[in-house]
Order: sequence, then C-alpha cells, then structure tokens
Amino acid sequence: MNTTIEKVLTPALRTSPLHDALASTTSQWTVINRMRVAAHIGTAAEENKKLQSIALTDLSHRQRCGLKGPGAEAWLKSVGITTPSGINQWASLGESGLIARLASSEFLIENNAGQDDVDRVRVQLGRGVAGVTPVLRQDAEIAIAGPRVNELLLQTCSFNFASLDLAARPIVMTSMIGVSVLLLPGTQQGSAFYQIWCDGTYGIYLWQHLLEIAEELDGGAVGIAALFPETKLEP
Repeated sequence: MNTTIEKVLTPALRTSPLHDALASTTSQWTVINRMRVAAHIGTAAEENKKLQSIALTDLSHRQRCGLKGPGAEAWLKSVGITTPSGINQWASLGESGLIARLASSEFLIENNAGQDDVDRVRVQLGRGVAGVTPVLRQDAEIAIAGPRVNELLLQTCSFNFASLDLAARPIVMTSMIGVSVLLLPGTQQGSAFYQIWCDGTYGIYLWQHLLEIAEELDGGAVGIAALFPETKLEP
C-alpha cells in the first residue's frame, strides 16, 4: 500500500523589532498578521491608568510596503489606489489602512489585519512594473496616545506640531532623540494619537527612551487590546 504523507506548511511567525523590549513585561500575547503582539501589559487597571496620561503601544505587526519611481502614482491609480495630492500627506485606504506620499513619487502603504492592499501591491510589484521600484519597509511602529502626548513630544522632538492643520492629513519626517522618524499626528477618543515609524534597527532604542519619559509622566506601555479594545485576540 502506498502511503502519501501531506505536509502542511504553516508560515513562520514574524518577530517585532520591539519584541525583546516587551518580552519581560507582557502579560498576554496574541498573533496578528503572523506576528506575536503584546495584547496586554499588566492588569486592566494598570493599563487604564496609563491611558489617562500617555500610553505606548507596538504597532509593528501592521502590514506595509513602499514603492517609488516616475510611474508609481499612475500605477497605483491603475490598481484602484488613490494617492494623496500633496507631498507629506496621507489618505485613508479601506477601513483601517493608509497611503502616504513621502515625496513626489514615493509612497508608503499600510493596512491592518483583514485587508489585502499591501499583499496585492507586493505581488504585482514582484512581477515587475515599468517605472516603479519596490521599497523595503521593515519598520518598528509605535503608537503614543493620551492627554500628555505633547509633553513627551516637547522633550524628544524639535518640530512644532501645534502648527499643523490635522484636517490636511499631514505626515511629518523629523528626528526624535536622534532617530529619523515618520510621524502621523491625529486624535483618538478626544486625545492626541500619533503613529511613529522608524528603521527597525533603531526600534528598541527609540522605544526605551520614549517609555522612560512616558513613565515619568505617569504613563507607560500598554498592549494593543488596551488601545484598541475591538482587537480580536488569538492565542
């Protein structure tokens, strides 16, 4: 009798650039987009207290890709993705994604679990597109939120965020604690909410310095489910 053994290959889990900084403090993990993510850090009461001041969360699990070149904008439009009209602006992509124009012909695309825009773009770019070059994005992504966010920004960045018109959906290229970053300013539930991207190799350095300041402001690190209660948790 011939026996056929079928092997089901499960994609390996990805590792967040911030994982080592979170490993000793995380009380519950989940998996999102094939990455282990800190679901909760400490008790609910502890996380709620931090949210009343300033909270840091790892968002590195979100899918993202970059592309640039003279044909990038036209090609994105041809596959149904509308680009922001101005440089250093972003636009919504689906329910929880975004596309940012970083230069006249360079773009960053990001989406959360349940969306396929990034995978769709990656697949098509992998086949080759005239006038378009893929840009590798291996960012660490940090969210900072809460009433005292501006106090942290004043200590870490010289950019004047108060001068921005949030209605124009700006995205800022600047430096925080000597690290080149992208910042997307906004609000969530009436408080400041910022997304920060940096090169993954600088992720832990940036996280640790931001966390130190946040703790001085009576805040600290929280899990993804504390900042986004609708998150579906998986073991």
